[in-house]
Order: sequence, then C-alpha cells, then structure tokens
Amino acid sequence: MSAKPLPGRTTAAVEGDVVVLLIGMRINHFWAVHHWLPVLLAMPRMLRELARDEGRGLLNHVLLTASPRTYYVVQYWESKEKLYAYAAAPDMLHRKAWAMMNRKELTGKARQHVGLWHETYIVPEGSYESIYADMPPFGLGAATGVLPLEARGRGAADRLAHRSVPAVPEG
Repeated sequence: MSAKPLPGRTTAAVEGDVVVLLIGMRINHFWAVHHWLPVLLAMPRMLRELARDEGRGLLNHVLLTASPRTYYVVQYWESKEKLYAYAAAPDMLHRKAWAMMNRKELTGKARQHVGLWHETYIVPEGSYESIYADMPPFGLGAATGVLPLEARGRGAADRLAHRSVPAVPEG
C-alpha cells in the first residue's frame, strides 16, 4: 500500500459483486505457544503463496487485530469460485494446514488452545459503498483501484445504485 495519501475523496473502482473473506484465530491459552504459533505463522505463508500467483484470485488483504488474543485478515477475492478453488487445492498450503489442524483437533492436541473462525460474504453489486478521504488506497480501494467519489455519485444512494452494466428497461 502506498503511504502517500490521495487528496480529496475517492471510492473503490470495483465493478460487479464483491467477495469478502474474514478469517482469523484466537489464542485461548497464551502458555500453549506450541499450539497457536504454527497457526499464527500459517496465514502469512498462505498470503505470500497467493501473492506469487495472481491467477488464484486474491485481490488484496488487510491484517488486523481485535485484541491481544485475536488476529484476523480481511481478504478481497475476484470470485467465490476462485476462493473455493484455493481452499480445496491439494497443492496449496491452505489444504495442508487445514488437514494438519484437523488431525491435531481429532487427537485433542490443539483443542481449546487456539480458536479458528472465518466468515465469507458475497456482496452483490449495488449493496456496497466505499469512501476514502485523504487516504492512500485501502481495503477494497487497494484491491480494485480508486476513482473520484463523484464518478459514482454525490450521495450514498447514488453510489449504491451504481451498476457496471446499465439495467435493461422492461417492456
């Protein structure tokens, strides 16, 4: 992400539906470092793997923390199909990490020491809006590029009504 703010107000230049994945972990027992540290280190490795192959569909990500125990990533994807394909690909790290975690959970070694979660949202066009004021591209704007806010309308209702393909009148 560029550290230089763009003057004025901008909006994400996204067209079509938006796929947002929130994925994270919670450290339930700090003393069980050998259980949660491998989980914590797996996500940056997966993100590097995805960055090396843009065809996989990850557009951008933002690493965040919710507390000293909870860490997560907001990810923006080209499509749900590409997200599913990455998650299930036998040659990619996610599948291997998930299989390892399931083996540990089944044997009780990781149970209760680290929590995992994810939420996936498929957001239809016309159901999202973004505004960035004197900000470098961030979040969805960093994933898709930005354009002047007025390009999508002066008010939120105008921006939410934006369609990449104009609606065909009935009749």
